Amino acid sequence: MKSFIGTYECKIDDKGRIKLPAPLVKQMEDFSGEAFVVKRAVFQNCLEVYPMKHWDRMMVKINSLNRFVKKNADFIRMFTAGVKTVETDSAGRIQISKDLTLFADLQKDIVITSAGELFEIWDKTAYEKVISVNEEDFAAMAEDVMGGMDLNEIN
Repeated sequence: MKSFIGTYECKIDDKGRIKLPAPLVKQMEDFSGEAFVVKRAVFQNCLEVYPMKHWDRMMVKINSLNRFVKKNADFIRMFTAGVKTVETDSAGRIQISKDLTLFADLQKDIVITSAGELFEIWDKTAYEKVISVNEEDFAAMAEDVMGGMDLNEIN
């Protein structure tokens, strides 16, 4: 499975267009020109951008939820709220819809950062605030999340 790599400072124009950095466009080519899905993040006010094949895999899991359980139906509705497909245009730009731009409070200066099989789009100020945890807090988080994992078992 391909993962995105890198963090890039970019601009978004008044029409919601983002000129993607060349290294990211190159990585996107690994997905054979397929569309990408842009959605609201669950835990932060940023956007997540999935290659279509990763989105399809996620939707298999989502669609396996029993929609006759109210909590599941509510989750599916919220998880897919505002979902849009995007493709890069001939100038290497993607168009972010107004509702998603407002959700993530994207101003002129933005950050695009890798997040494994997807990448995130952040307002620059919000991104800098989120990553400004101190070293001790990050070390404790790393231990909590990764400490019990046997990294030798990963293929």
